[in-house]
Amino acid sequence: MKKSKKIQSFFIESLGCAKNTVDSHSIEKLLSSAGMKPCEHHEDADVIIVNTCGFIQPAKEESLEVLQDFASHKRDDQFLIAAGCMSEREQASIHKMVAGLDAALSTRRWAEVLHVINHLEQAPASPYFNFPETQSILAGPEDLPRYAVQGKSAYLKIADGCDRKCAYCAIPLIKGPMVSRPLKSIIKDAQRLEKLKMQEVILIAQDSTAYGRDLGIKDGLPKLLKSLTETATKIPWFRIMYTFPGAISDDLIDIMRSAPQILPYLDIPLQHAHPDVLRRMHRPSNMDEVRQTIAKMRTAIPNLALRTTFIVGFPGESDVEYAELVRFTEEIQFDHVGLFPYYHESSTDAFQLADDIPESVKNDRINNLARIQESISLKRNQTFIGKRDYRPYGRGWGWNIHWTII
Repeated sequence: MKKSKKIQSFFIESLGCAKNTVDSHSIEKLLSSAGMKPCEHHEDADVIIVNTCGFIQPAKEESLEVLQDFASHKRDDQFLIAAGCMSEREQASIHKMVAGLDAALSTRRWAEVLHVINHLEQAPASPYFNFPETQSILAGPEDLPRYAVQGKSAYLKIADGCDRKCAYCAIPLIKGPMVSRPLKSIIKDAQRLEKLKMQEVILIAQDSTAYGRDLGIKDGLPKLLKSLTETATKIPWFRIMYTFPGAISDDLIDIMRSAPQILPYLDIPLQHAHPDVLRRMHRPSNMDEVRQTIAKMRTAIPNLALRTTFIVGFPGESDVEYAELVRFTEEIQFDHVGLFPYYHESSTDAFQLADDIPESVKNDRINNLARIQESISLKRNQTFIGKRDYRPYGRGWGWNIHWTII
C-alpha cells in the first residue's frame, strides 16, 4: 500500500490516432485547471497517464509495452494510470498484464480522470478501476476544449463514438454509439483556435459525415462547415477527415466547392473495392455509386485530393477479389492510399469468420498494391511542380500535401 500523497504533477503519454491526441489534450486541461503541473519528463511526475490505443493488435501490443515499461521504472511514490481504448477493451485483464498498475480509466469516462486521481491520493490497497456501466461517452465539462494543437495545425473533434457496424472494427464496442458535440461548442473551439492563429483546423470524428444525426440534424456536416467558415473567418484552412462512403451529399460537395477556406481534400476510407468483400465487411457495396460520387466531386472541385484506405486479406479474399481492388486503384487514381493487413479482432463480427489468408499472402498483396499506388502518387504529385497556389478559388494561400504509403 502506498502512503497517502497529494498528487501535484502529471505526465501524459498519448498513443494511437489524432482522436486520442485530442482526448489527451483535454485531460491535460482538466488536470491543469485543478492546479496540477504538467511535466516534460515522466520521471518528474507524481502520476503517469498512458492514453492507450486498442484498435488493432499491433496498437494493443504497443500500448501494453509502454505500460509495462513505465510500470517497471516508476518510483515507489509514483502512480500509473491506464486510459484510452486498450484500457476499455481489456478492462477485465489489464491488471494481470501490467504488474504495478495503480488505476485504469474507461475511455468512455476519460473526463473522470480527477475522480481517479483523488481516489489514488487516499492510498488504496489495490488497483482502482473506473469502468462504470455506461452506454455512451461522457462529453466532459461544456467549456472544456476538445482540440489538440500541433504547430500551426490543430485537430478539432466534432463527435465521438460510432453507430456503424463494420464487421472488422472494434471501435463501436470500445467507444459506444456516436455522440455529436453541440454546434456552439465546436464554434467556440474554432474561435479559440482562430485567436491562436492556427493555419489549419482538421475536423475529426469516427464518422464525420454522421455529425449531428444523434442531435436530430439531417446532413449536419455541411451545416457545421458553413457555420465554421462564417464564424472563424481568419482560419485559412479547414480539412475534413474520416468521411463515410455513401454519405457524401450534394450539400457537402457544394460547400466544399464554394467555401475557399475548405481545402479541396477528402478522406474517404473505402476499405475494399469488390462488392462481395464489402458485403462481408458490412460496408457499402455499391461501387457504381462510389464512382459516380468521385466523378461528381472531381467535376465540382478542381484539384481535389482524394485519400482512401484499404484492408487487404479480409477473410475469404480471393485472387479475383484482390485483382478487382488493384484494378479499381488503377482506375480511380487516388492521391494517397493507406494499406493495412486484416487483423482478426475478438468480439467483432468478422471474428466468427476464418482468418484464412496467410500473413505472407497479405504482405505480398500489400507490397504489390503499394508499388502501384506509389507510381500513381508520384505522377499526380509531379503535376504540382512549379505551382504555388493549388486552390481553385484561392486567396493567395498555397497548401502542401504529404503522401505516405502505409
